[in-house]
Amino acid sequence: MTYCVGLKLDRGLMFMSDTRTNAGVDNVSSVRKMYSWEKPGDRLITLLSAGNLATTQTVVSILEEHMKPVDDRSPSIMDTPSMFATAQLVGETVREVIKTASDGGLQSEAAFSATFILGGQVAGGDTRMFLIYPEGNFIEATQDNPFFQIGEHKYGKPILVRAFHKDMSFEEATKLLLVSFDSTLTSNLSVGFPLDMQVYRRDALARGFEKRFLPDDSYYRRISEGWSDALRVAFETLPDFEMN
Repeated sequence: MTYCVGLKLDRGLMFMSDTRTNAGVDNVSSVRKMYSWEKPGDRLITLLSAGNLATTQTVVSILEEHMKPVDDRSPSIMDTPSMFATAQLVGETVREVIKTASDGGLQSEAAFSATFILGGQVAGGDTRMFLIYPEGNFIEATQDNPFFQIGEHKYGKPILVRAFHKDMSFEEATKLLLVSFDSTLTSNLSVGFPLDMQVYRRDALARGFEKRFLPDDSYYRRISEGWSDALRVAFETLPDFEMN
């Protein structure tokens, strides 16, 4: 299983993903689920993936193959004129990969399902973020829907819904993401460390701050323990139910 989040802030974009993948309790490993491509001064594109690992890795591999000069596919994601066109290209690639994988007839398309969060900026346009479905279609983050989650999202969503605001700083957003991931890690063993985080500052058109959080990271431990303590204190201050 997976948990990935993309936030659309006034200041730019933030991404976080776990790295756990498993095919049973005795076959657990770590695989990166965040991919970024940049052409400084022209674009920064980040992709988060969830779903069938073979599908997600094939999609990324095809996107990277088409960036090579010897490939005749045009445009690649490094040449698309906008983030919308980039989302269309990724969506087409997802659809093609799933259709090809399922054409054998032994399994349904659902067995090869994969979902992606795509975000970034192309010169001349604004920061944009999209949720791309296995069918290849997509929706865009808006003022009313300013963040996307994929994978095991139910445990971390209440934190985001209650605390997210679009004008928060990157530092506040980091704290929010870690609380959301901590709630998910505590509730579901199929989501696990390391956690990858990336910041994209609006109009930078280049990579921003990046960090990989390990289980013993001192800041993560402070957030995890502090959140548990704060919940206990908040619970104790609530009025008791009166059984009269």
